[in-house]
Amino acid sequence: MTNPIIVDSHCHLDFPDFEGEIPDLIARANDAGVARMVTICTRLKNEPSVRAIAETYAPVFYAAGAHPMHVSEEPMTTVDQLIEIAQHPKMVGIGETGLDYHYTSESAEVQKQSLRIHITAARETGLPLIIHSRAADDDMIEILRDERTKGVYSCVMHCFSSSAELGRAALDLGFYLSMSGIATFKKSQDLRDIFANAPVDRVLVETDAPYLAPVPYRGKRNEPAYTADTARVGAEIFGMDYADFAEQTTQNFSTLFSKAAL
Repeated sequence: MTNPIIVDSHCHLDFPDFEGEIPDLIARANDAGVARMVTICTRLKNEPSVRAIAETYAPVFYAAGAHPMHVSEEPMTTVDQLIEIAQHPKMVGIGETGLDYHYTSESAEVQKQSLRIHITAARETGLPLIIHSRAADDDMIEILRDERTKGVYSCVMHCFSSSAELGRAALDLGFYLSMSGIATFKKSQDLRDIFANAPVDRVLVETDAPYLAPVPYRGKRNEPAYTADTARVGAEIFGMDYADFAEQTTQNFSTLFSKAAL
């Protein structure tokens, strides 16, 4: 019996951790039921190599943006740059972008400027925004709400592990929360509770590979096949059969990432 179809909505296949292994990674993902992977470009100078992965492998799509931890190190991204990249048929999202005050609070103002640029590009292209948020909940809520008053845009809070307040704010704006391997960790009950209170039609699953491998692989290199392990915990959180949760999250992905819809 084949595994139910699921999607890894966020991974980093261009990272050195996977060099020379991508065909094998994709084969293992396929065996686990992972029919789509979105590989994320975190520095625009690397966009050509990330794009090449998506062009080479049918199940792989990509997104591009400037990660908040890198924005102070490189020229500021422009809306026009992002719009141009978005014309590629396998480019399906804007980001990841966002705010990270845990490691890089000194660049907070530049991060906020970059985030607003990415939101504008998401609004103008109609592609979903992919948000990274760490230790910046208040500013994130303020910017997401303020930008929403300027016009509609779609968004996923990638690898969501922030406060219930930010989760509610994102959901109230019509956005999605993405579940990573963190939700499988023993000490993550508060996070599981946040997801349990979210509408199941607004939840995605992801790996953030090579990071954050779910139980039982915690501490090891993550890879797209392990999306299934996170999704099985997600099914438990929502009291659903795994096949039904897989189908629902895949449908959610296709709604949000319409260019990569199954």
